[in-house]
Amino acid sequence: MRMLFAQAPAVKLDLAKKLLLLNWPFLALVTAIVLVGIAALYSVAGGSFDPWASRQVLRYCFGLALLFAIAFSDIRWWLKGAYPLFLLALALMALVPLIGVESGGARRWLGVGEASFQPSEMMKIALVLAIARYYQWLPPEKIWRPDALIPPLLMIGVPALLALSQPDLGTAALFAIIGAGMMFLAGVSWFYFAGAIAGVIVALPHAWEMLHDYQKERVLTFFDPERDPLGSGYHILQSKIAIGSGGLSGKGFMNGTQAQLNFLPEKHTDFIFTMFSEEMGFVGAVVLLALYLLALAFITFMALRCRSMFAKLVAGGMGLTLFAYVFINVAMVTGLVPVVGVPLPLVSYGGTSMLTMMIGLGFVLNAHVNRRVTFRQSELGGLW
Repeated sequence: MRMLFAQAPAVKLDLAKKLLLLNWPFLALVTAIVLVGIAALYSVAGGSFDPWASRQVLRYCFGLALLFAIAFSDIRWWLKGAYPLFLLALALMALVPLIGVESGGARRWLGVGEASFQPSEMMKIALVLAIARYYQWLPPEKIWRPDALIPPLLMIGVPALLALSQPDLGTAALFAIIGAGMMFLAGVSWFYFAGAIAGVIVALPHAWEMLHDYQKERVLTFFDPERDPLGSGYHILQSKIAIGSGGLSGKGFMNGTQAQLNFLPEKHTDFIFTMFSEEMGFVGAVVLLALYLLALAFITFMALRCRSMFAKLVAGGMGLTLFAYVFINVAMVTGLVPVVGVPLPLVSYGGTSMLTMMIGLGFVLNAHVNRRVTFRQSELGGLW
């Protein structure tokens, strides 16, 4: 089947055709999720667009421009540039320990003038593109071979180790989830994943010794938040109180006492789902999660319609990224996993996370617009 695709004539799309092929209902759904976040930021600021909601609107508009630029670009550019982009992101991550900007005891940012950015955010996009390119040319009969696992495992492992050195356990976990998920989508056997899980379980005692003190404290707090209710356990205890006090229908817009009275830390960033649940209740939380599930269903549908393995895995990988963000954030604020500092995508305040997610969704739409486009192996010169 892949040889058939490789020999097919190249499909050329003009801008008018791309506009018709764009999945506009999906874009409307993404905008709806962003609007939920803007409303939440308006509420958490006490009924003011400043300082958070107004900036989030500007970031969304800029992100939307990037989304359109990527969605309408030639997918062949990204197939050709996948490895160079990955190597660039890797080099920038390697520079962080050397010249990075330190904040809150962690060195995760590179400074550019007065601004700063996280190379790990760029890596989340580059990792998806690089793994997708690798499996584009790998023959199906070789996918199960152990030696075929080495390149993607290196693509996942090296950035994850660099993230752990910053230290950033949440980002390392995201790399692992996204990368492993893409390998599964490409057809890697369950047998290897079972072996990997067993290996992780065996390595847990050694991994504990490698954790920083504050990371160990987070894990201990996860098992017993009340051991330090005014210190390390404060975040999760206040989060549970806020979610529980919201009840079925919530306290009402701008009436969340835990958030409005500043009992809830990081209410506009990592714990915005907690604030939203307090004000909108269980019903509101379910509606927001349903919007995310609908977005994932759209992405799955678009991925399945793509002809090329590259487009399928790009769309699927970005969908996995969205799922991983939502799952970890919601599990974190409800006490199901330790607090690792992962924002709620498209809703939490933050320029880097907003732009990363909009760029990722731009690649989903790019795969959908170019779903009938196929590639010749001669265009790229082989596997690498």
